[in-house]
Parts: sequence; C-alpha cells; structure tokens
Amino acid sequence: MAMRKSFLNRFTQNKGYLRLLILLFLASAAAALLLSCAIPPTSPVDSGAPTELPPFDSADYARQREAMVNSGIIGMGIQDEAVIEAMRTVPRHEFVNPETLSQAYANHPLPIGHGQTISQPYIVARMTEAVTLQPHHRVLEIGAGSGYQAAVLAELVEHVYTIEIIEPLAERARAVLEHLGYQNVTLRHADGYYGWEEEAPFDAIVVTAAPDHIPQPLVEQLKIGGRMVIPVGPVGGVQTLWLLTRLDEDEIETRNLGYVRFVPFTRLEEQP
Repeated sequence: MAMRKSFLNRFTQNKGYLRLLILLFLASAAAALLLSCAIPPTSPVDSGAPTELPPFDSADYARQREAMVNSGIIGMGIQDEAVIEAMRTVPRHEFVNPETLSQAYANHPLPIGHGQTISQPYIVARMTEAVTLQPHHRVLEIGAGSGYQAAVLAELVEHVYTIEIIEPLAERARAVLEHLGYQNVTLRHADGYYGWEEEAPFDAIVVTAAPDHIPQPLVEQLKIGGRMVIPVGPVGGVQTLWLLTRLDEDEIETRNLGYVRFVPFTRLEEQP
C-alpha cells in the first residue's frame, strides 16, 4: 500500500510538471501568432518606376546576357552582326518586373502586367533583323510594352517612334528608357492602329502585338522600299509573322516568316 501511494504521489507531481510545459508551449505559440499578424509579409509591387537594381551592367548580368546571345540569338540563326551587338548591349533585366528578375535572360517571354509580355529575346532579334535596318533609318514601333524592343531598335537607327496604348506601361517604359539614356526614342500613349502620321513616312515599322488584319494606316506610313514586320492572326491562337515590303504606292510584297504567338493588338475602345 505504501509503494502504491508513493507511485501515485510521483505521478501527480509529474502531471503538474507536464501541465506546466503545455502552458509554456501554448504561451510561446500565441506570442508567435501575434507577431506574425503584427508584421504582414511583403510582396513585390509594380510602382511604375524602373526596377531598383545593382549597377545595370554588373558582371553577373553581362555574363547572363552573353550566354543568352550565344545560345538564343546566334545559336538560333541570327546573323546580322549589328543586331547581335544590340542584343549583347541592351540590359533586358532593366525592363522586366522585379518578380521575374531571375529570368531576365531566359529565352522566353515574361509577364509585365496588364495582360502584356516582354517578348522572347530571339523574336526581338528576328523581327529586328527582318527589317534590315540602317543607321540613318527612322523606325515606328507599335506596342512599346516594356520598352525593350524600342531600346534594341535605338541601338541601330537614328530615331525610334514607339506607341503604347496602356498608359501605365507607357509611363514605365518611358521612365526606363530615360533612365538608360536613350535620347533617340520618342514614346506616345495612343492607339497604334493609326500609326504616327505626323512623323511618317518610316523606313521600317515593327508591330509587337497581333491584329486580325494588317492596319491600312500603317501600310500607308511605310516609305517606298520600306519594310514592316507584323504578326497577324486570331486572339489566343497561333499567328503568322509577316514581312511586308512596300514596292511602290500600290504594290506590297509579302513573305511568311513562320508561326508565332503574340498578345492581341488592343484598340482604344477595348480599354477598360
């Protein structure tokens, strides 16, 4: 009987100790929960300003860019040396959103918000090469987006006129291009379907969104001998990348450059 009482006494004491441990655990868990509620997690916010980064031509970014050019530009058949050098020069990481920064030099498109993308580097190079640019050329771009294609064009020609219909993207692209010192790019927030009549005619036109037909105002703003590259096709489907050469006032030569997939060509009346 004495042994049984001693066992019960020890068990009771141990139960008290166990109860104390449980209370301490619950108290610490409650404190952690309150702390997590008091300090909300942060998430990237696209403020419309250029991405704050280390010096834009850091050695790491330069190595990534060189690898992209070797495998995704030269390695995929781009031959124009001036285009290759432009792709090697323009810092794509400055044009992407913070949340996709780690993929800045991957050879695929990336989202930039508002349902739009920054194009695959190879496609940027392919379209640029197709219009056979010269240093004295004046180029119209329809669909500035992030500003990346405009920067590549600006490395090659006298002046780039670029139009973006989505105002927040237009503002951000303008800020990034100014930040990088591109003084030969003029950007307008407008409906690109009608081109830029006051500055026409253009030696080349590059369209970076897909309409379901070729806009006639753009054809009319192309110089005789000028070239336009444009994806045409259904929304959400596969489109055809066309190269148009204006031979004279009424004659256009067309060439099929293959199948692509671009965001839709947005019109002003379609804006929310």
